[in-house]
Amino acid sequence: MERIAIRELIQWKNSKRRKPLIVWGARQVGKTYLIKDLFAKKYYKNDYIYIDFKVEDELNQFCSKTANAEKIIEYISLLKGKRITEKTLLIFDEVQECPNIVSALKYFCQDFREIPVIATGSMVRIKIQRVTNRRGSGEKFLFPVGKIDQITIYPMTFDEFLMNSNQVLYDKVCDAYKARAPLDFQIHTLVMDQIYKYLLIGGMPEAVESFIESGDLFEAREILKSLYDNYLSDMDLYQASREAILRSRTIFSNIYRELNKESKNFSPGLLEEKSKTRDFATAIEWLSMAHIVNQSYQLKEHITMPLMKDGDASFRLFLGDVGMFSYQSGINAASFVSNDRENTLSGIFFENFVASELIAKGNPLFYWRGKASCELEFIIESDNKLFPIDVKKGRGVLNSLEKFSHHNKYECAVKISSGNYGFDEGKKLLTVPFYFVPFIADDMAQGTFDWK
Repeated sequence: MERIAIRELIQWKNSKRRKPLIVWGARQVGKTYLIKDLFAKKYYKNDYIYIDFKVEDELNQFCSKTANAEKIIEYISLLKGKRITEKTLLIFDEVQECPNIVSALKYFCQDFREIPVIATGSMVRIKIQRVTNRRGSGEKFLFPVGKIDQITIYPMTFDEFLMNSNQVLYDKVCDAYKARAPLDFQIHTLVMDQIYKYLLIGGMPEAVESFIESGDLFEAREILKSLYDNYLSDMDLYQASREAILRSRTIFSNIYRELNKESKNFSPGLLEEKSKTRDFATAIEWLSMAHIVNQSYQLKEHITMPLMKDGDASFRLFLGDVGMFSYQSGINAASFVSNDRENTLSGIFFENFVASELIAKGNPLFYWRGKASCELEFIIESDNKLFPIDVKKGRGVLNSLEKFSHHNKYECAVKISSGNYGFDEGKKLLTVPFYFVPFIADDMAQGTFDWK
């Protein structure tokens, strides 16, 4: 399967100021496949060395004892029987099992910058944090600040899902977005069918690949169930205390329940009687660092730029993968492919979808809440301009936009819905279908969003 992140790897490869690269991301989002199978095999052919620190014990033991890049290169070269040059890509996978190799990246950058190096693994930041805490203040972990490049891999976004499942339809959507034109009704309906399938399956590559190969939505859901359970199991492996494990599991398992109530804001009392938000702070930080949940911060009344979270502000949590969110909801899978699906599915399925697309393309999450419970689901700052976003599962109207405009100047409001594309210049209101969201999110992140 193709991944859009391959473009970032190619840019990194060709950069004259390239540094060792760390690829972050949650478990099972396709980091190894992207780096080894899509990137290394095509752009380095037979001149790459792949090291898995989970299974290569000798290398793990050696690299755990030294951060000397010259010694590491020599040892790998002798062990693998392969000369390492500036044309040889070194891939360090599962580096959470050997955090010291992350320290060594500083010296790869300083002394052997010509050698391309990629390090990746799940829960890396968390494992490093635990190592640091164990060592205490006398021997802090040396993170290579300023000596690395970084990218984050997320579950497959909808554009990736469509690109792999129906390339012809994907090209049609791309052309329509570039032209800022609505799709013909029949084609619009076809793409919306794909949206609902994506809401059900999500973007975990194993589940997507299963669906593409078999066309069986329920088989893909079985894989999703297994991945969901694996995420819960991981919380045993990478946390320091039993209390942290239990609270992380509680938060993760109740995202749908939290969003399904009227306010949608995180409510600790819903999870644990008489508890406060600070009681869950460590668990929320863990889930965010692991890229399992995405946190959206509340903005009130008048907004100032740059957008920043208020330390005391309310917030919302979304699951990183919309398929897991749909699975967690417990809703019958048939609801996503039924003729009555628009009435059956609540708006929060679409909000979690939009949150995942925005964050995967590089947009931090904020929402606005005014008086009398008026709100806008997302506020994006792009190129020093404000873009309020409202998400409607149907066509709907933006009742909160007028109240928002009393306090804030904005460039253009965006209504995301099941309707077709359209722009009302008088109201400065852009209506976009769900399938345009990944493209708009990317443009907003790049500061190139052109709504006219």
